[in-house]
Amino acid sequence: MQKSFKVLNVKCGGCTNTIKEALKDEFGEVVVDLMQEPIVITLEVKDEEAEKSFRKKIKSLGYPVEDEELGTFTKGGLKAKSFISCAIGKINQN
Repeated sequence: MQKSFKVLNVKCGGCTNTIKEALKDEFGEVVVDLMQEPIVITLEVKDEEAEKSFRKKIKSLGYPVEDEELGTFTKGGLKAKSFISCAIGKINQN
């Protein structure tokens, strides 16, 4: 089933490229809507385990799902991690 998630820290095409590349093998087509705030990611989620896997992977890139409870230090760490993921995505676009 297609499911959408509001995700934090996504800012540009570099972020989008990193997200799509990281998720494509497990989830197939990943749609990132940069026109909404927060950004919305839509993908095929087969079951609860797949959703848990998505949440874990996206957070590991520095892009947590909006509904997660995060402390101040965790938010700051994830924001820094998202800058690195973004830079990698920009490099890999070329």
